[in-house]
Amino acid sequence: MYVMGDVHGQYAKLVGVLQGAGLINERLAWSGATEHLWFMGDFVDRGPEGLGVIDLVMRLQGEAAQVGGLVGALMGNHEPLLLSARLFPDKPAGGPGGTFLKDWEMNGGVAADLAGLTDRHVEWLVGLPHLVHLDGRLFVHADALFYYRYGRTVAEVNGALGRVLRSDDVAAWDQLLGDYSEHGAFRDAAAAREFLATYGGRQIVHGHTPVHRMTGRPAGEVRAPYVYAEGLCINTDGGMYSGGPGFLWAL
Repeated sequence: MYVMGDVHGQYAKLVGVLQGAGLINERLAWSGATEHLWFMGDFVDRGPEGLGVIDLVMRLQGEAAQVGGLVGALMGNHEPLLLSARLFPDKPAGGPGGTFLKDWEMNGGVAADLAGLTDRHVEWLVGLPHLVHLDGRLFVHADALFYYRYGRTVAEVNGALGRVLRSDDVAAWDQLLGDYSEHGAFRDAAAAREFLATYGGRQIVHGHTPVHRMTGRPAGEVRAPYVYAEGLCINTDGGMYSGGPGFLWAL
């Protein structure tokens, strides 16, 4: 199984990483046979080709499934930001921009992504899980504790957040986007341990906070996950939009 952290519209880097691992060929078709590949969310914003990334992942899902492989994806926080800009552009929001559209733009929104977003993209995005158990580990996009607000099991959280994203409840959307501003909750090993005790798994695998921000290393030097909190947490966000080359983590 391979894990890819936050891509943020860095299509060319993503293609290079996947080709380097032999998961796609020169025609950008799936060549990973029965391998499993999981994305940690945040496909869009802060980079030029967010929709190109989504289209590639969606296509690879189908191609991998045809030969017994699997391409999976979690919901990040920038996907709801993009969706909120489409649904409620001029509605007041609690972020620094004052409206959902302005908040998305201030968080790196790319006009071409919003303009090219289709109903097919939307349906795929809102169907993504938020927490998943894989290989005995708990995969979650954000290193944050707000998930407790939405349930005390993986199924409860996925159900509750899915209902928000399929609703037109502006207040609930605003709450969720505000929740995602939380970072770094698992630096405290006790908090990580309690999170695992609640949702299950022996390790937390997440993205959301770039490794270079947690370690102080230059983004360009990040080529592997960051293991911390007494080994309980693995951060896979390579900071691709900040100059990181991107990497795949092989479990």
